[in-house]
Amino acid sequence: MDLTGQRVVLLGGTSGIGLATALAASAEGAQVVVASSRQASVDKALTALPSGAEGYAVNLADADETATFLAGLGEFDHLVYTAGEPLTLMPLDTLDMEQARSFFTLRFFSALNAARAAAAHLRPGGSITLTTGTAKDRPGPGWAVAASICGAVEALTRALAVELAPLRVNAVSPGVVRSPLWSGLSETDREAMFESIGTSLPVGRVGEVEDVAQAYLYLLGQSYTTGTVLTIDGGTILV
Repeated sequence: MDLTGQRVVLLGGTSGIGLATALAASAEGAQVVVASSRQASVDKALTALPSGAEGYAVNLADADETATFLAGLGEFDHLVYTAGEPLTLMPLDTLDMEQARSFFTLRFFSALNAARAAAAHLRPGGSITLTTGTAKDRPGPGWAVAASICGAVEALTRALAVELAPLRVNAVSPGVVRSPLWSGLSETDREAMFESIGTSLPVGRVGEVEDVAQAYLYLLGQSYTTGTVLTIDGGTILV
């Protein structure tokens, strides 16, 4: 895939899947711009990215700040939204509604706002790629909030594909992936989870961020695809 001369803006692109996608896009010739809420994370990402990459600290939960940031970039070709906080199970009997709302703010409403703000600055032939997850397909106990967010993002993807046409709008739906999103768990619990889930999957392992990055790259370059949710889950929803 040749992305030479194309400018790709990745919100949440300083770690995990977002950074892996930024690295993959850079390797294909794109000029990447990454943004996240913490300056330290931005600085660390820029040491991994090639010369010419740009990085900014932006409060993505602040609609006006995000819109101002995107407007200040001028024109670009693709927006990728991968921002998200470390995943936390939220059983109903101990559900913190304020925390649930904050999860929705960053993962859904901030994605909606970013798409709204970016649409006017995307060049013809451009695209928006959002991030959902297989929690919507195979939820377990404690996943009511996460599953709801993922389902909402999937519906948003299809609605925006119609409203923003001919801009393309798609989403990637990862399964369990080794990434900083699981940093809320202890290392022992995290590795035990990866081992347990991985051995249950048809592919025999959990995903790596580089696996998922290839899906975003595909959607950037596939000019005949819109309103599609691309599932990269090692067969999670089959078993």
